[in-house]
Amino acid sequence: MDVTKHIRPPRAVFVPFMMGHLFGVPFHKKLQRCIILEALDLLVATDESGFIKELAVTWAEVRRQGKDI
Repeated sequence: MDVTKHIRPPRAVFVPFMMGHLFGVPFHKKLQRCIILEALDLLVATDESGFIKELAVTWAEVRRQGKDI
C-alpha cells in the first residue's frame, strides 16, 4: 500500500497480493471479476482524487481458494 500511496494515482483499488499477481492466482474468475468490478465502481462512485480502496482479501485466502478451481 505504501507504493500506491507514494505514486498518488487519481483512484486505485489496492489488492494485498505478491508483486505481479494483480488479479490473484490464474483462472480464479470469481476473484478477477470482483477486482475489475470494484475498480469500475470506484471510477463511477468516487470523485475524490487520490482515493485508495483496499480489498478485504488476503493472499493466503486467494491461494487456498485457487487450489479448488
